[in-house]
Amino acid sequence: MYTLVKIELYKIFRKWRTSIGFAAIGVLVPVIQIAMYFQGEHYLQFITRNFSDNFVFVGNLLNGYLIAYFILGSLTIHIPFLIALVAGDLLAGEATAGTYRMLITRPVSRIKLVSAKFIAGLIYTNLLVLWLAVISLGVGIMIFGIGELIVFKDAIIIFAQNDILWRFAFAYAFAALSMSVVCSLGFLFSSLVENAIGPIVTTMTVIIIFTIFSAINIDFFRTIKPYLFTNYLSTWHLVFDDPVNYDEIIKNCLVLTGHILGFFGITLFLFKRKDILT
Repeated sequence: MYTLVKIELYKIFRKWRTSIGFAAIGVLVPVIQIAMYFQGEHYLQFITRNFSDNFVFVGNLLNGYLIAYFILGSLTIHIPFLIALVAGDLLAGEATAGTYRMLITRPVSRIKLVSAKFIAGLIYTNLLVLWLAVISLGVGIMIFGIGELIVFKDAIIIFAQNDILWRFAFAYAFAALSMSVVCSLGFLFSSLVENAIGPIVTTMTVIIIFTIFSAINIDFFRTIKPYLFTNYLSTWHLVFDDPVNYDEIIKNCLVLTGHILGFFGITLFLFKRKDILT
C-alpha cells in the first residue's frame, strides 16, 4: 500500500492542476497580507466601531494572529474548489487517459487501488491546508508580529498571547478534516464519470446548494440543516469560543468523519462493480 500511495502522489503532483492550489494560496495570502499592512488599521477600526465608545483598545491588535484568523475565515470558503480540482480527477483522469484496464491488470485489487488514490487525495488536501497555515500564520507573524487576538462573535473576545497558538493548531486541523470531506465527495463523483470536469463542477454545485439551504431561515430548511455536511465545515470557528464547547466540536468531527467514511464506502462499492472493459 505504501508503494501504491507513493505512485499516486507522484501522479497527482506531476499534473499542472495540482500546483494551482498551492500557487493560488501562495499568491492570494501575501496579497491579503500586503493589503492589511497598508489598510489594516481601517479594517480594525471598522470591526471595533460599535465598541469604540465603551472600550479603549490598546496593544498590537493588528498582529499576525488577527491576519491569520481573517485569512482562514476567508479562504476556507474558496479552498474546496482547489481541492475539487484534484479530487475530481483521481479516478476520472484514469478513465480519460484510458488507463483503467492497465491498472486493473496489475496484481493489485480494486480495493487497494481505490484506497491508495483516496489516501493520496487526503494527503494532498492536508498538505494544502498546511501550506495555508505556513503562509498565513507563519509569514503573518513575521510581518505583523504577535499580540492579543480579538474575535467578534456574539460578544467580543480577546485572547491572551499564550492562549492562541494551540487554538490555531486545532483550527487548521479541523479545517483539514472539513476539506477532507470535500475531497471524499469529489472522489465519489470522480468514480461515476470519465471526465474530471463533471466531478469538479458537481462537487462545487453540491456545496453551494447545501450552503444556501443552510442559510435559508425557513422551518423546512432548518429541519434538514443538521443533515447537511456543509453545516459542519466551519467547525474550526468553535475553537475560538470562550469557553470552548468540546462536546459540540466532538460531535461535529464525528459527523465529518462519518461523511468521509460514507463517501469512501460508496466509492468502493461502485468501483468494485464498475465495468472498465467497455
